[in-house]
Amino acid sequence: MYDRLLNLASSALAETQFMPEARNLWKEPYWQASSWKPCAQRNSPEEGTPLTSNGFITVSANGGLNQQRVAVCNVVAVASLLNATLVIPRFLYSNVWKDPSQFSDIYQEEYFINLLKNEVTIVKDLPPHLKSLDLEAIGSLITDADLKKEAKPSDYVRRILPLLSRNGVIHFLGFGNRLGFDPLPPQLQKLRCKCNFHALKFVPRIQETGSLLVRRIRKYDWSRNTLDKQLLGIFLPDNPLKVHHVVECPSRYLALHLRFEVDMIAYSRCEFGGGENETQELQAYRASHFPLLIERLKTTEPLSAAELRLAGRCPLTPEEAALVLAGLGFKRGTYIYLAGSHIYGGQSRMHPFTSLYPNLVTKEDLLTPSELEPFKNFSSQLAALDFIACAAADVFAMTDSGSQLSSLVSGFRTYFGGGHAPTLRPNKKMLAAIMSENRTIEWKTFEHRVKKMIAEGQRVHVRGYGRSIYRQPRSPECMCKSP
Repeated sequence: MYDRLLNLASSALAETQFMPEARNLWKEPYWQASSWKPCAQRNSPEEGTPLTSNGFITVSANGGLNQQRVAVCNVVAVASLLNATLVIPRFLYSNVWKDPSQFSDIYQEEYFINLLKNEVTIVKDLPPHLKSLDLEAIGSLITDADLKKEAKPSDYVRRILPLLSRNGVIHFLGFGNRLGFDPLPPQLQKLRCKCNFHALKFVPRIQETGSLLVRRIRKYDWSRNTLDKQLLGIFLPDNPLKVHHVVECPSRYLALHLRFEVDMIAYSRCEFGGGENETQELQAYRASHFPLLIERLKTTEPLSAAELRLAGRCPLTPEEAALVLAGLGFKRGTYIYLAGSHIYGGQSRMHPFTSLYPNLVTKEDLLTPSELEPFKNFSSQLAALDFIACAAADVFAMTDSGSQLSSLVSGFRTYFGGGHAPTLRPNKKMLAAIMSENRTIEWKTFEHRVKKMIAEGQRVHVRGYGRSIYRQPRSPECMCKSP
């Protein structure tokens, strides 16, 4: 799609190959980022042992690893709001994710229970006398139809608390993004932060493999920052790496979450330069996987592919991601970790990227088949390894700020990064405007506009009203700001 720009980028990277890299390329551009510190785990005077419980809350969370993580933290806040006892969440099996993993397969159960015990009582199972109840028959089964998206605390108190008090148990089926971010009492916001950033620790086998993964990306084997400590626990590398077949690599690396899976690009209805064959293939995929979308399009006048792109509603292609990195000044030899790696079009689609940045690796490249075997059929556990590699990176780059992995990783880096964990967030609408000039724009102008776009996305803001506290933890309820 961008042959001319790719050629210009290739020439620019060749010219700067032996020149010093920009001094601030791997640093946060705004000093204000370092003035925010984690403080969600600090005890408040009003915290203490929860009052007598109003009943039990059970929950079945849907989605993948990151959607389930959000659901867990939301239901912890709901349990506190309703003064209920929370049963360890269950994860629904999805035909999309095809992963039977449960909470204890991914997170440290006892740690989770103990860390939150002063705010919420959490147990592993329902009492026997409640297990046999038909929850749907007694009106205790709550679905998305019963609670609107991002419901307010008052909705829970008005609609759910009476059922909980009457029946002694409530089950949230398919629970996810059903609790708003505002208005919410400060203590509940703080509890969400405490859950997300402190209580959810990956189980030792994920931490251990994650530690091995990070060791093989870096030249250095020891922990360098708080992020490593939070992610890897007791598996912080402390001995020289003795695996001789691992190629020597730079000590710093960029992690990239490239959202270019077939589901996302088919749903977007955009065009990606693949001609009629691509159009027909994506249309067939939409018809098979998104029938509701097809029905909705029959009654509306949809935007054209060109209009969708200019509106910033198209997923970034691998070519666009590579051009952004080149425009920012990352050298050809930059070591890049690719999260996910299920790219639509495979190697042929990735070729423009790897022609500019050949040092691209995935967890499948860095871990042996035997090391990956325990996680082979567990997409959420594989996603946890990506989470670790992305959160621990010197720079994290995303192509879609709306993705749960990108949102949670960037929030984690903000919370524990100490102002030294830069994240690159392209503005898709601004980038589309720049790319629309791809036949005429000069490389210096392209560089200037890309750098300006990314710098705008890195400005240090306090969380805005209604915004996710998981993605934007800079707020008085979650972080403390030094003078």
